[in-house]
Amino acid sequence: MNAETSETQDGSASKGKARALEPTEQTPLLGHASRSPPLVEDSQPTTDRRTFWRRVGLTFLLFVAASAIALIVTTLLARSYAAQLANVSPEQVLREAVVFSGPDRIDVLNVTADGGLWVQVEGWIGVDAGKVIHVDSDPDNDGFWSDIWKSIGRWGIQRLGFVTIDLSTITVRSTYDPSVTLATINTSTVELLLTADPPPNQSWLSKLSIPILLVPTHNSSDIVEFLRESWRHEFLSVVTEIPEVRVRGGTARTSSWRARLHREELNVKTPINLKIPPLPGLPSPGRHSPFPSISQLLTLKSFNISASASNSSLAISAIASVIDPAPANMKFTTPPLPFIISLPDGKSSIPIASVETAPFSLTHPNITLNISGTVLPLPSSRTPVLSTFLDHYLSSEPNPIIITSPIFPGISVDTLFPAPYPRPRVLRNVTIHNMRIIPVGKSFLASGTVFAHIVLPKGTNIDLDVKRVLPDVLVFDGEVPDDVGIPTRGAAPPAPDLPDPLPAKAFGHIRPDDWLDAESKPVDSEDGEGAAFAVSANIVDVPIKVLPGRQKEFSNFVGKVIFGTGGAVAGILGEAAVAVEVSGLPIDGGTGSGEMELNGLPFKGSVRIHKRTFFEGRPSIRELHKFMRAVKRILQVGLELL
Repeated sequence: MNAETSETQDGSASKGKARALEPTEQTPLLGHASRSPPLVEDSQPTTDRRTFWRRVGLTFLLFVAASAIALIVTTLLARSYAAQLANVSPEQVLREAVVFSGPDRIDVLNVTADGGLWVQVEGWIGVDAGKVIHVDSDPDNDGFWSDIWKSIGRWGIQRLGFVTIDLSTITVRSTYDPSVTLATINTSTVELLLTADPPPNQSWLSKLSIPILLVPTHNSSDIVEFLRESWRHEFLSVVTEIPEVRVRGGTARTSSWRARLHREELNVKTPINLKIPPLPGLPSPGRHSPFPSISQLLTLKSFNISASASNSSLAISAIASVIDPAPANMKFTTPPLPFIISLPDGKSSIPIASVETAPFSLTHPNITLNISGTVLPLPSSRTPVLSTFLDHYLSSEPNPIIITSPIFPGISVDTLFPAPYPRPRVLRNVTIHNMRIIPVGKSFLASGTVFAHIVLPKGTNIDLDVKRVLPDVLVFDGEVPDDVGIPTRGAAPPAPDLPDPLPAKAFGHIRPDDWLDAESKPVDSEDGEGAAFAVSANIVDVPIKVLPGRQKEFSNFVGKVIFGTGGAVAGILGEAAVAVEVSGLPIDGGTGSGEMELNGLPFKGSVRIHKRTFFEGRPSIRELHKFMRAVKRILQVGLELL
């Protein structure tokens, strides 16, 4: 109240100095010495402070309550998702959640001592974690609360981000025979990105590049049988067995709360079925389609064998074509791969060549392989096996071979070495110079010098020294008819049977009792052919045997020789065995002669026989008498034969 204003009892105001109040019990002792503010003015700040702290407390309680509710909701959601995840099998995760595209590239890095392959596999992979715990969006069926519930789940997946997977050794077994182990696989730790709600295309997949150690089985028969069954069922069907799978949240370097999320699965089995794609040039797989052989998958386009630079061994080079069964967009590279080529010899085999493929990549529709190597040392006791191989090859017949590799011990592939087409004409221009026919008793002896060219097949550029020959010859009255095929009876001992039926116009048979010493020298060969050699061998008093029932043809031929002005042409047809020494062929570690016998070399030719073949030089009176006696004897023998 102001000191200069007061109110009267009737409410009117009086001005001037105020009248002093009578002291009472309530009057302060100090009077006006100290004036305090009114009590009404002192209570307002206290009320504001109490209101502030009341609000703070209420807010705190609300926060605590909301946090508790959120924790409870989160816990319930986490337990709900965990319960769903616990009921999901690894097989279901692989089948429904894991999406893999590829592989796009496979690089063979190196080979281990136990026959394993380290390969780098690249592809695209993604994990649709939202589908596993059923939080993937479904606009047609999701309601308000369902959408909120799923959104929280998708948010949690995004927060988790990655999972890290560690696998124990994977065993791959055949579905058709579970007792057969086809391979074992070891992988490094894999980090996979989780996706909550991926788009329908594959744009959400992330790049995967992982090294894998693949160790195939050493039992080749198990692999062949698996491939046969797969071809029959049209699927490569296997089961992978993983003894232990460990999954934890986050990446391998994560040490946050994510690493506390982990799960372990034991004895995980997963079936894998891959449909066999159509292969160009081969029938479609199926129960009524035979399984293709290796010779159907691989084509030898060229083959060359020549002396090495040091001339101490034989070098091999070849180009082969293999059908590419991989998808067109897949890339594949390898280092050089070694192989051993062997020839079967009863229950054993003889290694004859060591080769390796140059690094190659996939090309469609066929892969080109460049192969190089050398001929291996061969014991002299095993040269007949190599001779048989060459006999079949020169006769245009396929040869059985065995392919193995030191990097895959125990695995062998039986296939055929392709035959050349057309059949190589090794013996050419066969003729007999200075041929003489002398009657002795009831038989006739022939002498002369056999000349021929040996022309090796295309790509065979080696140095030969022909040591011996053994011809088996049919003699014809006149040129050999065109419709008479060259027999394939074999010329090496023992003597083969005569052809049945006998060819038309054939009347005689010439076969020495033993090998004939021969000489050879290199000559120029034509383009597109192998090395060529001129060969000569002397025939001395080799019997000419008249063929059964061909006495008339023999008499007609003798008459032409004796009474004709220009003599007569004798056609010759047959086969020859040739013993050759091959330079650079490592027989007995290089100490052997390297001699081999080639059998069944066909030839066809002719020779003109004159009267002078019955004597040498300018005939004397004595030689003329000898010639007349020979003619008389020939006529007598001819009449007796008739």
